[in-house]
Amino acid sequence: MCFEVKERDLAGRIGLLRTRRGVLETPTLMPVVNPVKNTISPSELKEEFGFNLIITNAYIILKHYGKDAKDVHEITGFDGTIMTDSGAYQLLIYGGIDTTPEEIVRFQERIHSDIGVILDVPTGGFANREEAEQTVRETIRRAKESISWREDGTMLWAGPIQGGRYLDLVEECARAMGDLDFQIHPLGSPTQIMEGYDYQTLVDMIVTAKRVLPPERPLHLFGAGHPMMLSLAVALGCDLFDSAAYALFAKDGRYMTQVGTMRVDELEELPCSCPICVKRNVEDLVEVPKEERVGLLARHNLYIVVEELRSIRESIREGTLWEHLESRCRTHPKLYEGMKRLSEYKEYLEYNDPIINKTLRGLFFYDEVSMFRPEVYRYKERIFSRYSRPKGKDILILMPMPDEKPFNRSKIYKLLKKTLENRDDMHICFYGDPFGVVPSELSETFPLSQFESAIGLGRGWRESVEAFLASKGYREAFILGERVKGAKTIDSIEELERLSDFLEERNEGGG
Repeated sequence: MCFEVKERDLAGRIGLLRTRRGVLETPTLMPVVNPVKNTISPSELKEEFGFNLIITNAYIILKHYGKDAKDVHEITGFDGTIMTDSGAYQLLIYGGIDTTPEEIVRFQERIHSDIGVILDVPTGGFANREEAEQTVRETIRRAKESISWREDGTMLWAGPIQGGRYLDLVEECARAMGDLDFQIHPLGSPTQIMEGYDYQTLVDMIVTAKRVLPPERPLHLFGAGHPMMLSLAVALGCDLFDSAAYALFAKDGRYMTQVGTMRVDELEELPCSCPICVKRNVEDLVEVPKEERVGLLARHNLYIVVEELRSIRESIREGTLWEHLESRCRTHPKLYEGMKRLSEYKEYLEYNDPIINKTLRGLFFYDEVSMFRPEVYRYKERIFSRYSRPKGKDILILMPMPDEKPFNRSKIYKLLKKTLENRDDMHICFYGDPFGVVPSELSETFPLSQFESAIGLGRGWRESVEAFLASKGYREAFILGERVKGAKTIDSIEELERLSDFLEERNEGGG
């Protein structure tokens, strides 16, 4: 067991990944390092930014240094944990590479990689069905063969999952890889999908893989490194990321923020207080020689990524990852589409989300997307499957959720209770978004009254109310201020009082 989960929120988790070079906290990013030349040296990545894990390319090392290459730590000048890719990305881009699956596995052991990747066959974002099937079959075949080529039992090995947009193939590949002796699973072929901002498909791919993979193995999202989308991937269960975007964006004069990317020469001010930006203004950054500017921008970009990862990890510890996710996904329409896709996976999120909220902070609801929170799904499922109305109370009175919280301490509730104080057969419940129906005796239970909402009374509660009425066996039901199938409408508490007297007289008369 090389991976231990320490904290959870949604499907996100803080974990400890044990390698022969030390223990790494996840979720984290592996900066992509070129084994020949870099904008920021690998040693600086560790000393200045705190990265104890990088990824480089074993195939490039093989081609540049030959089969007798030195230790990868010596080549890169990095004494932390190093993951090496196998050349599959070059296979995707150029259509072919000059090595074999067996050679690249043995070569990664020879250069003492800490985490190796088999030479899989990437599906890519544009493959047709037949091509995708071939990549999955060949990746699985190579994965099975690779196990017999290993000699170093202290290395960790990554078994990539292919299939691309074809979710049944992603599931097939993930199941097969999960049955084999791997410690990490990278999700292959997301780069072209992310470049097209197709976050809905990315959500589908991640959840499809996570549902069938062994939970004790980290999921690595290949090629993901922009801070604006990391919270979405983490919330779905991704633990590791790798990216060269920090350097590639810098070469193109692009300046990262947590919510997007800007061209540095179009800025009036630097909207950041990282060590690069706090000492300079835009003019200073634009006027320095290009090579120096690229280095400065790359450092700024990495500081932004580090800050976002720290914020994500802290939100997991606090149980506020959903709030962090919402704040990020509302900054770009395509990310917002990706978050809306979570409506298809409410059961998955609820299953992975801890039942106990450590901080017991109130929940915020902004619109229908906020209603996808696992707390809402969990409550609505359990109010039907686990709740029984109090014995003897067979007349239901539904009243709107008051603004005062907890509901059962509100003035309107106290007035209603006083009106019905002689009736032991009436059961008061509250109705409204986000939770649908809240029995009065549960209304102080977290989080049924511990929330703030901007959505008001919409149509979301109506389905829950009708299902509640149909399932709980009330003899009669009355609702204040609304019209709902299965309940009689009452327009005021005074009318309810008259109704109560009528029902009492009817009972006494045996009618």
